Amino acid sequence: MKEITAGYAMCGSFCTISDSMAALRTLAETGMKIIPIMSPIVYSTDTRFTEHHSLQNRVKEITGNDIIHTIEQAEPIGPKKLLDVLVVAPCTGNTLGKLANGITDTSVTMAIKAHLRNNKPVVLAVATNDALSASAKNIGLLLNTKNIYFVPYRQDDAFKKPTSMIADFTKIPDTIKSALEGKQIQPLLI
Repeated sequence: MKEITAGYAMCGSFCTISDSMAALRTLAETGMKIIPIMSPIVYSTDTRFTEHHSLQNRVKEITGNDIIHTIEQAEPIGPKKLLDVLVVAPCTGNTLGKLANGITDTSVTMAIKAHLRNNKPVVLAVATNDALSASAKNIGLLLNTKNIYFVPYRQDDAFKKPTSMIADFTKIPDTIKSALEGKQIQPLLI
C-alpha cells in the first residue's frame, strides 16, 4: 500500500490480540505508517494471553511509534488530520455499543470520533461473544453508518459459543484497501 497513515487501535478481546499482532506486522511490512492506539484496559492489563509491558514493547517495535492510550492523546487525531484510515482490531462488543450510541469515553472511541470528523474510513475487526445477541443491534446500526467498514467475520465456535463472532484478521489489509475506495469488502459473512 502506498503512503498511507493508519491508526491501529486495540480493544480488550485479549484472546484475539495475537491475531491482531500478526495483522499489525503484515501492515507494517507494507511500509504503511502506523500510529498505535490502545484502550486503557489493553494498555494496562496483564492477562493469561499477554503481559501489558511486553505487548506495549512489541507494538512500539513493530510500528516505530509511541502508543496513544489516553483521551487527551487521541483527540488531536481529528483536528491535525493525522490518519488516512483507522483500524480497530480487535473491536469488542463494548466498543461497538459505544460507537453505535455516540459514547466517547476511551482513547479508542475518542480516536474514532476524532477521525470520523474528517470523513475518512474506520475499519472494525469484530471480536465479541455477543455479536449475535446483545451486540447484534449495534453491528446493524454501524453497518448503516457512513465511513464505517467491517472486516469479514464468522462464528467463532457455533456450538460452544453460538452468539460469538470473530473477524478474519488476515483480511484487514484487503478491507483497508476497499474502505479507502469507499466500499465494504465482500463477502462480509464468511
